[in-house]
Amino acid sequence: MISTTLQKAINDQITAELWSSNLYLSMAFALKAEGWDGFAHWMEKQALEEREHATTMADYLIKRGGHATVDMIDVVPGKWGSVLEVFEHVYAHECHVSELIDKLVDVAAAEKDKATQDFLWGFVREQVEEEATASDIVEKIKKAGDQGLFYLDSKLGQR
Repeated sequence: MISTTLQKAINDQITAELWSSNLYLSMAFALKAEGWDGFAHWMEKQALEEREHATTMADYLIKRGGHATVDMIDVVPGKWGSVLEVFEHVYAHECHVSELIDKLVDVAAAEKDKATQDFLWGFVREQVEEEATASDIVEKIKKAGDQGLFYLDSKLGQR
């Protein structure tokens, strides 16, 4: 049985993951409206991945005898700047999510719930990859310049 404290913390993370999914969908819509179909496709895939994170956490809670909930999801921004600004925001957001996951691991440690700590380490490792990917895209956009954006749009559309 999972503790009430840990159940609440995981449910809070489920809400955060769903907000992230909506954030990336908002970015996808904005990029698509600007004609950046490849970048939009990448964001759509990222949105789906965040939703899968929420579902995985909910499944885990249920397996441990807990109750998974979906709290109110706050509105996400609907306006974005340049492609570079969008991906800089993605990178900053992934760093924020990493902090949230780290705090969740700390809650599991404080509750002495080794099974949950082990479960969460998968998310910690994935966050390292997500931060690195976002950072890499930001750096490539900076190096590519305006003309190179078309190439990057095409490459990210292959995700």
